[in-house]
Amino acid sequence: MSNQQLVESKGIFHGLPVYPSSLKGLTAIITGANGISGNYMLRVLAQNPERWSKIYCLSRRPPTIPDGLPKNAEHIPLDFLQDPEEIAKVLKDKGVKADYVFFYSYVQVKPKEGGGLWSDAEEMCKVNTALLKNFCEALPIANIKPKRIMLQTGAKNYGVHLGPAATPQEETAPRVTLEPNFYYPQEDFLWDFCKNQGTDWNICMPSGILGAVPDAAMNIVFPLGIYASVKKHLGEKLEFPTDLHAWEATACMSSSKMNAYMEQWAVLNDGAKNEKFNTMDGTTFTWGNFWPKYAGWYGIEYEYPSLDDSAYTVITSPYDPPPRGFGPPATFRIRFTLTDWAKQEKVQKAWEEIISKHGLKVDKLQDMDIDRIFGFTDGMMSFSLDLTMNKARKMGWHGFVDSNDAIKEVLGEFADLKMIPPVGK
Repeated sequence: MSNQQLVESKGIFHGLPVYPSSLKGLTAIITGANGISGNYMLRVLAQNPERWSKIYCLSRRPPTIPDGLPKNAEHIPLDFLQDPEEIAKVLKDKGVKADYVFFYSYVQVKPKEGGGLWSDAEEMCKVNTALLKNFCEALPIANIKPKRIMLQTGAKNYGVHLGPAATPQEETAPRVTLEPNFYYPQEDFLWDFCKNQGTDWNICMPSGILGAVPDAAMNIVFPLGIYASVKKHLGEKLEFPTDLHAWEATACMSSSKMNAYMEQWAVLNDGAKNEKFNTMDGTTFTWGNFWPKYAGWYGIEYEYPSLDDSAYTVITSPYDPPPRGFGPPATFRIRFTLTDWAKQEKVQKAWEEIISKHGLKVDKLQDMDIDRIFGFTDGMMSFSLDLTMNKARKMGWHGFVDSNDAIKEVLGEFADLKMIPPVGK
């Protein structure tokens, strides 16, 4: 049976679905609208005000949009760590209605002393499940019954933050229970809530997210912009932090705008209801392919990974077996981390000079949460990551963007925000 679909391109994004003109007058809630993912979802929905007549942006702080908040959008300040009754009162008072909900709210709790970004796994579960639970339980109190709730989680679903997982990562993979994972209690709550309320759901799982907002943690692009800018300022080559294996390993990126396009498609597609989907750019990414392009944008030379084994420190993953479920603990090799690099005195001095030279509106490195901001990028250079898009493609999703183009575009957006210097051609 043949099935024809119309697709279109928007800038660097291609294969995007064309929706019927009859699809109009919809309302949406975007939670966490001031974060990377919520911000870009707002931008995508705002592209078609006839389709999305009203967008409610729920977050503690308003979203930063280059041209200002769209006319069909309204920001409502809310803290989802309040009781559901308090949240519901605000929603009622504001007359909020929603056909669809896009849930991006997230709290990064303080890591354990000496631990990694997500080391306090139990507290991450407690706080982030409470965010979702309090919000969802407020909906029926406020007489809001959406057709679909989309929850965005991520690649940690596969345990990739704990070591190598089975490749490629498929949505049917079993849960990795080496440590508590806040995605799992969030999923369990959402499934029960939607079943009891007669509402459909989607769960979408991106990889490393690309996007530019003032709070740039959990984003590989901002550290890359700082790294190349400082290297250029110091007249140094662009060194690669890890080894040849990481240089050649297949990875995948998830542009925030592409994620938003796909998540819009998921909730508007009746055949996709009550399904989990990976979401990524749809193209293969390697650091080895990216690095020369990256250096070229900044007009500086680059170095290949060192072939001298003595140049590396060997790091062993903490679990035996690792998340893939068999085999010995994984090892990876580093020459240096971007986190340690950003703490160097000469680097911090150079960044201060760059801030002054370009009139940037950004913190000095010593005033940033370096471990949080740079640690995420360090982690993305460790293991192979390959979220398969087979499931979504079989259901009719065709969107893709070249991740190299997406990173360059986001670097330009950070420059527009005066968070990094302008990027070359």
